[in-house]
Amino acid sequence: MKKKRIVLGGGCFWCTEAVYRNVKGVLSAISGYTGGKRANPTYDNVCSGATGHAEVVDIQYDAEVISLFELLEIFFAIHNPTTLNQQGADRGTQYRSVVYYANDEEKEIIEKAIHKAQEDFSDRIVTEVSLITEVYPAESYHQNYYNLNSNQGYCQAVIAPKLQKFMIYFPDKLG
Repeated sequence: MKKKRIVLGGGCFWCTEAVYRNVKGVLSAISGYTGGKRANPTYDNVCSGATGHAEVVDIQYDAEVISLFELLEIFFAIHNPTTLNQQGADRGTQYRSVVYYANDEEKEIIEKAIHKAQEDFSDRIVTEVSLITEVYPAESYHQNYYNLNSNQGYCQAVIAPKLQKFMIYFPDKLG
């Protein structure tokens, strides 16, 4: 096993986490907050917009099973990377499209993935690409949210279609 890490923000972390928990080669997907100026933020702090944090998913994966580029292909397919600080009705800097990387090699792969993904969008991709800082795990009730609350309205209206899109576009990546 070749364990690696990438941190992705694509709107509400419930959506991103729900998809990546189903990706073959993903070892863990933990909802959290990063990219802001406050240590140990809470959901309420982050939602206020005052902390600068993004809702993210901290992903541990086996690079012998799935590559970073493949993880990013999924990422750009399941959210709209052309809307600044917004995914659907979720608005604010905490919902920005962002990829946090650990080294120059990862940054180069991210830039190549953005370039390839741009072919699928008429509007310019505005995904932020930043060096990773500390990731603070979100409160326990945010973890595995979709699987624990799949009948809830938001889950049915917003998360389920993203999961379906993933399953249709990437059947070979379904874990």
